[in-house]
Parts: sequence; structure tokens; C-alpha cells
Amino acid sequence: MTALVGTTLVAACTWYRPAPLSAHDTSTSATALEHVQIDPATMPLPELAAHRFDPSDGLDIEEVAMLAVASNPDLKLARDDLGIARAQAFSAGLLPDPQLSVSSDYPGALGTTRAFNYGLSMDVMAIVTRGANKKSADATVVKTDLTLLWQEWQIVAQAKQLFLKARFQDATLPLLQQQLDLARTRYERMAAAQRDGNLTADATTAALTSYADARKQYADAQRAAEQTHHDLNALLGLAPDVQLTLTGAEDGSVPDDATIDSAVAALPKRRPDLLALRAGYDAQEQKYRSAILSQFPSLSVGFVRARDTSNIYTSGFQINLSLPIFNRNRGNVAIEHATRQRLRDEYQIRLNQAYADVAHLRTDSALLAGQLQQTEASLPDVDRAARDAANAFAAHNLALGAYTDAQSAALVKRIDVATLRESLAEQSIGLQALLGSAIPDPFSTASPSSSASTASTASDTHAK
Repeated sequence: MTALVGTTLVAACTWYRPAPLSAHDTSTSATALEHVQIDPATMPLPELAAHRFDPSDGLDIEEVAMLAVASNPDLKLARDDLGIARAQAFSAGLLPDPQLSVSSDYPGALGTTRAFNYGLSMDVMAIVTRGANKKSADATVVKTDLTLLWQEWQIVAQAKQLFLKARFQDATLPLLQQQLDLARTRYERMAAAQRDGNLTADATTAALTSYADARKQYADAQRAAEQTHHDLNALLGLAPDVQLTLTGAEDGSVPDDATIDSAVAALPKRRPDLLALRAGYDAQEQKYRSAILSQFPSLSVGFVRARDTSNIYTSGFQINLSLPIFNRNRGNVAIEHATRQRLRDEYQIRLNQAYADVAHLRTDSALLAGQLQQTEASLPDVDRAARDAANAFAAHNLALGAYTDAQSAALVKRIDVATLRESLAEQSIGLQALLGSAIPDPFSTASPSSSASTASTASDTHAK
């Protein structure tokens, strides 16, 4: 019988299996990227779930976001944390094992028998508090899952903002190159004129300074583009040498006030971080309840079968009871009560901050939109002046300095427009990170969802 019980226990045990660490870089290579497949149903936002991932023709803004959700290293760790939380919930739901006690006495006197004492007991209080502990662990799983969903929202926003930055840098680098070429041409010709004695040194010095500034500006832009490439590859879990082809045209979508107002009104019910804090508060409620239940005496009940040295058998029971005189678990009750108050305050502070962040982005976006409109309105006049200067210079009716000044003014204006567009697009992505897919993508290649699902619904799909 003992052998059967031992065999059953061994068969039910989990066996150790080693998992050695890798010494190689496991980042996604360019070849591996071509074979990456992503199930849209696992995406955290509706516009991503409705999009097909196909890296063969380059990556648009949605595909970059999908790849970030699937491959971001930080999200992999967050999913591991979710696995730990689920394992802890499983552990909290298990019943306590009964306790078996065995003792034996071997008397040295003749005419006596071996005495023994067998006992089987169970911790009753562990069963009493099991319900509260299980509910707390389940709420912690929900909190961890929603925290992961919120982190996915943020990773999506970071990927889209890096996409925007890379696209705008690709657009402005040629403009800066043209500006550098103009400054170099102007300086070289003025330096030659100075050597011929046709120009003063101060004019050449000014041209050299302008050339040096243009060269520094272009070099800084190149370094910024390289940093963006590095950051985007790191965010997507790609090897450093992978060169992404980013596609999609800017559509200039700007969220209207009614859409933002509707999303703000639903903020407490759809923001994953707020829902996660609410779930954490629910978990703490159960911890507080468990601490209150633990004020009662710790009780363990068992049954005993014994034989003494005179060969007399006895059967009975045993009760182990703690006396709640000094401790009475008052310290843990106070801790859990104070923790619950902190979580309550944290939720309210986060909610207030969410409303403030949305209000700030709306105001700043309106200012940027007005500034962009004014800058774009002045662009045709600057371009016309640059064309007239080019024609006059070609006809030898305009000096080199005036020609380069007109061309540089047009290039600077175009760079200003591109910079403002980037800032406005990043503000839109920032609103999307706060409010979800109710806000359209500035480079979206798919029709935005007319109404985003709530974060709780997204969390259910995400959990599956």
C-alpha cells in the first residue's frame, strides 16, 4: 500500500528539465523578417486587427506597429510576467495538503511492545482564507493582463512615432543636402573671387560660416537618422543591420473634436491602465478581507491513532489553536488597509492626469495646426521667389549671393513645413496612445474603425 501511494505521488510530480541560456544573438534578421507571420487577431487595437501583415512590399505604419507588438523585447518580458501571475493564481486555488505525523518508541524493558503515534491533520484556516486569496490572485491576473495591454498601446505609439520620425527624416535629408550644396558652392566661388582680389575677406568669412553651419546641420541630421534607425530596430527586436523599407503616404487625418470628446467620456472604461488599477484595487480588497479573516485563531484539526508500550491502542483527535492575545494579525490588517488607500489614490491621480494629458495635447495640436497653416500659406511665395531667382541667375541677371539666399529661404521653409507636420502627426499618435484607436493614424493605409472597442473587450481578445 505504501509503495502504491509513493508511486502515485512520484507520477504526479513535475520533473526538472534544464533550460540553458543562449550565447548567440536571437534578434530577427533581414532574412527571418521575410518569413515573419503575425496573426491580426492577437493585435490590441482594432485598426491593427483589421490589417494584413505582409513585409514583402515594405512596412506601412500599421505593419510596423504589428511587428512591434509581436517582437518587442519588453513585451516579451511583460508576457512572461503574465504567465507568472497566472501560475500564482493557480497556486492560490489549490487546497492545502494534509499533514501526516508519525512517531515510534522502542522500549528497552522486557515484556513491552513498540509504541507508535500516527496523526493526520489539516489547516482549517487555509481553507477559510482560500476563497479570498483565490479572488485576489485572479484579480491580479486581470490587472497584469490589462497592464500588458496598456504597455502594448504604448509600444504601438512608440513604433508609430519612430515610423513618422524616420519618414520625415528621409524627406528632409535631401533638402538639407541641397542647402549644403548651395552653401558650399557659394563659399567656393566667393573664396575664388577673394583669391583673385575681387572680394573682401569679411564676405568670404560670412560664406564660410554659413557653409560650416549647413555642414553641421546636415551631419546632425544624419546622426539623428541613424539614431532613429537604431531605436526602431531595437523596438521591433530586429538585428542592427536590418534596413526597413517604410511605405505609405501621409493623409493628414486630424481627429475632430466630437471624436475626441466621445473617447474622453469613455476614458475610465477603455483605458487599460485605468482598468488595470481598478483590478489591482479589487485584488487588494480581497487581500484586506483575507487579513481580517486571519484575525481569528489559527485552527488545525486532525485525527490520531496510537499504541503505548503496554500494547494498549487509543484513537482520538487533536486540535492546534493559536490564542489571539498579542498579535491578532493586527499588523497585517493595518498594512492591507493602508495599501488599499494608496491604490485608491493612485487610481484617482492617474485618471486626473489622463484628462490633463488629453487637454494639453488638444491645445498644443491646435496651436501646431495654426502654425502649420500659416507656414504652408507662405510657401508658394517663397517657392515663386526661388524660381524667379533661379531664372534670373541662369540669365546672368542676379548675383550668386542673392540666388543662394532665395534658394536657401525656400529650402528652410520646406524644412519648417516638414518639421511642423511631423510634430502634428506625433501629437496625433500621442492622443492615440491616450485614447486608443478612436484617433486615426496620420499615415494610415486602411480606413480607421468608426468606433473602437473598449479596452476590456480588447483585453478578452488579448488574453485568448
